[in-house]
Amino acid sequence: MSESGSNGIGRGRSGGGAGSQRGQGNSGSQRGKGGAGADSSRAGVRRDAQGRERNRGPKRNFTESAPAQRTRRADPARLVAFEVLRAVAAEDAYANLVLPARIRHHGLDKRDAGFATELSYGALRGQGTYDAVLARCVDRPLDQLDPAILDALRIGAHQLLAMRVPAHAALDETVGLARAVIGAGPSGLINAVLRKVSAHTLDEWLELLLTGEADETKGAAIRYAHPEWIVRAFRQSLVAHGRPVSEITSLLEADNAAPVVNLVALPGLGSLDEALENGATPGELVEGSALSSGGDLGRLASVRDGSTRVQDVGSQLVARALAEVDLAAEGHGEAKNDDGERWLDLCAGPGGKAALLGALARQHGATLLANEPAPHRAKLVSQALSAVPRETWQVRTGDGREVGAEMTGQFDRVLVDVPCTGLGALRRRPESRWRRTPKDLADLGPLQRELLKSALDAVKPGGVVAYVTCSPHPAETTAVVSDALRKREDLELLDAGAALDAVSLTGHLDAGHESTAQLWPHLHRTDAMFLALIHKKA
Repeated sequence: MSESGSNGIGRGRSGGGAGSQRGQGNSGSQRGKGGAGADSSRAGVRRDAQGRERNRGPKRNFTESAPAQRTRRADPARLVAFEVLRAVAAEDAYANLVLPARIRHHGLDKRDAGFATELSYGALRGQGTYDAVLARCVDRPLDQLDPAILDALRIGAHQLLAMRVPAHAALDETVGLARAVIGAGPSGLINAVLRKVSAHTLDEWLELLLTGEADETKGAAIRYAHPEWIVRAFRQSLVAHGRPVSEITSLLEADNAAPVVNLVALPGLGSLDEALENGATPGELVEGSALSSGGDLGRLASVRDGSTRVQDVGSQLVARALAEVDLAAEGHGEAKNDDGERWLDLCAGPGGKAALLGALARQHGATLLANEPAPHRAKLVSQALSAVPRETWQVRTGDGREVGAEMTGQFDRVLVDVPCTGLGALRRRPESRWRRTPKDLADLGPLQRELLKSALDAVKPGGVVAYVTCSPHPAETTAVVSDALRKREDLELLDAGAALDAVSLTGHLDAGHESTAQLWPHLHRTDAMFLALIHKKA
């Protein structure tokens, strides 16, 4: 086990012990260890008029010590969090990809890995709120600070304001981290700033920050750590998908809650038994799913062989809805055996939905073509599909916009999970909320429309296209679908809400609105997945 435990008490003892020893090393009691015969002319000893050593008063709390007297090491778990924040800021990396590698590199045990995960994701999620607090505690604009110093301050602020870490441990360990990886000079600034942060609780800081703020959007942005434009976008999205705007607070809160890891056993190929034996619990929304208790899922043989996969239940639901929609029952075609159907995943990388679709295609006697334009991501798709018998699937590397022209009318079911802003997965990718801008909506719109057009060209008359995004924003969801329907007379919407209900364990998700469907973190505990099922008339 590492020197510092994962919980706040363990880390407090570790930091407090180190600091207390240093404090005692400077005290009269330690100096008196030489006994009565010790040299009374020792340098630095202060004496009164009678020649006795002066009482220097009560021992100072080490959190108030000068940086040179504080811990000089970098606690491994906090170092991991710092490295994750640095990679996100300096390299545009994704935290969910960097974090596991850094945990392995530093050899963290389970408890320290949990601490590093909460510290990394929490500091990233709360960045907007913490920056507002830090701006009150720093004597210059935050953008004038060295980025590494600012990341260290954010790590310290999250510990002080949102974790059960004793203040003295958060201060001492964060300054020790700074001394070890940034330098001795900045540690004084970090010490002074974090002491100011520690003067108030998070609720007290929010009261100070929001006093006199009449703009509800600005207030929500600070309180719930979302950019203002995303708060406005979520309000608009709720209304567009038939939800009351009053749900905005619940949505923002759900976005800030650490998500539970969802598992799926590939139908007919995988089993959840091993996961359940190791603490997972059965999923409540969809068959073959489970909620993980955490830990290193890579140690499970079923996860290593790919027959059980990590996948948000929202993604599971939309893939199953496409696979199971019965056109005959919907009154849109004649009943037929689906043996020999060809399915297409037009934007397959990195392969999560493709793996589930491949397993479902096998059960239905169908085959799957998974298309991905980037060669390295196409390899990931092949790896994801490796648990599915090879005769069921094929991977194509190429531009999805060209598939419709090259393979016109060849597929019975098409999934087009288009590139989007990812506003529906901010709880899983906390850095995205600070990285995305309104310009991304405008930039992605043409690509989304072109990919949907290609999918509609590729599907057979009588077939169905599932248009999917991990975003609730109308510009990426209903607007794109409406444009496609307006341009062609051979298209119609199926009831996507009913299709989701049909594959859910509850039978009633309350996700449908005007024939499309929108899942929500605050209602369904899923990513905010959008689904439209578009039928091409025969």
